[in-house]
Amino acid sequence: MPREEFQAELDDLRDAIVELGRTVLAGFERAAVALVENDTEAARAVIDGDATVNRRYLDLESRCIDLLALQQPVAGDLRFVASSFKILTDIERIGDLAVNLAERARDKREDYLPEVNVDDLTGIAAEMLDRALDAYAAGNAAACRAVADQDDELDGLCERVAGLVMEDLVGREVGHEMGDDLMAGVRRLLLTVRDIERVGDHAVNIAARTLYMVEGTETLLY
Repeated sequence: MPREEFQAELDDLRDAIVELGRTVLAGFERAAVALVENDTEAARAVIDGDATVNRRYLDLESRCIDLLALQQPVAGDLRFVASSFKILTDIERIGDLAVNLAERARDKREDYLPEVNVDDLTGIAAEMLDRALDAYAAGNAAACRAVADQDDELDGLCERVAGLVMEDLVGREVGHEMGDDLMAGVRRLLLTVRDIERVGDHAVNIAARTLYMVEGTETLLY
């Protein structure tokens, strides 16, 4: 394959991966709104859209494998394809986490610890993913490190929520019955926070794999 044609294949792959990432980002943001507003219709749209995300993921994964097997890229091209292959996995898993949030949005329970602003958490995670996708699209090493720096803020907020949960449970009157509704609310909140934190982790993974693609060295961003 001529170099120009091969480069066009690589460019098309990058653009398609970024497009899928944007689709998943939109789904995550929609699921986050659905969770806060108990919008079951929006939640259903996110869940139904996951099948399309999975099909596109498998198609792009196959394209990466074909480029590796048939074109046998070397040096920077090899790093690009290998990194893109792994980034695809992170994007697909973020899609799964968005579905988790959407499924909880369909459960119209009263929020446990309503003073916890889940919007703050999802906003940071969404911004991290947005920046990671931009960094991948542009091959921007500095932007990759900025994503990792933002992860510290998200982790800190998630830890604070976990601390609030413990303080609330410990502070309840001795002998207060921990009913099923209470425990279900605790579980729902903690699982939501965990999934949002994992979205941030996957955004950092995308940034780290992009950094490897650009600089050719394994750098831990955590």
